[in-house]
Amino acid sequence: MKFEFLGTGGAMTIPRPLCRCAVCEEAREIGVPYSRSGPSLFVHGLNLLFDTPEDIYFQINRSSIQSIEGVFYSHWHPDHVMGRRIVESLNADWRNHPPSHTKTKVYLPKQVAVDFQRFLGSGDHFAFFEQQGFVDLRELKDGDSVWVKDTIITPFRLAEDYVYAFLLENSEQKVVIAMDETNNWKPGSEVKGADLAILPAGIFETHPLTGERLVQADHPLLKEECTFTETIEIIKVLQAKKTMLTHIEEISGLSHDDLKEVEKLLAAEGLNVEFAYDTLIVHTDHQ
Repeated sequence: MKFEFLGTGGAMTIPRPLCRCAVCEEAREIGVPYSRSGPSLFVHGLNLLFDTPEDIYFQINRSSIQSIEGVFYSHWHPDHVMGRRIVESLNADWRNHPPSHTKTKVYLPKQVAVDFQRFLGSGDHFAFFEQQGFVDLRELKDGDSVWVKDTIITPFRLAEDYVYAFLLENSEQKVVIAMDETNNWKPGSEVKGADLAILPAGIFETHPLTGERLVQADHPLLKEECTFTETIEIIKVLQAKKTMLTHIEEISGLSHDDLKEVEKLLAAEGLNVEFAYDTLIVHTDHQ
């Protein structure tokens, strides 16, 4: 399988607008791989998009994507859904009358479909897209799987049960994709030993190179979000052949260079872990 990291930032992109910290200024001056846009991932061959942040238009335009056949949503949070109008841009035919619209399949796991009716107007917006003929909405019950070409895709709830991760399996490979919110997740046997795991990096409570505290010990964020230390424990349980970390938050104040040094420390512990960056392409058949 071939994966393209369209965006590897978190709720706050890098550079953050008007921020003059060293990490944001570096990202503003150099761009990729120091800059990070909103969280999104594309699977080539299957032609599947996972989540649509606000930045999805320019992410697709700078990518090597040729066709998008389906979109999976992991949860309702704005940094993962607010670029949803991309399905209109992909499919609307404004030139001809009568129009010849095309359709994109949009897959909504059970709780995502429920939450889309409650938050941010996503449900109404997609109902409009469906009425206009731009999308084919497909709600998935818990436990349902979807075959796309030779690969079966199974959404499953994480410990934060409004959010889903995805297990992709075919005759040769097994991949786990968790776009966000892995707090308190205890991976089951069905996801262990994958060829590739794609996970959010988590919040850096302390600087991984200096030990400096980055987040106050009593900050509620540390109860609500998975920390980087906890992410490493998840990685050890998963025992994937390779792990890619994404959803890297601006508040951590870590540059691309810092993260490359952290990779070396993890490698010394025997962990095959890399931090993804925008535009990175990873092949699971070349581990």
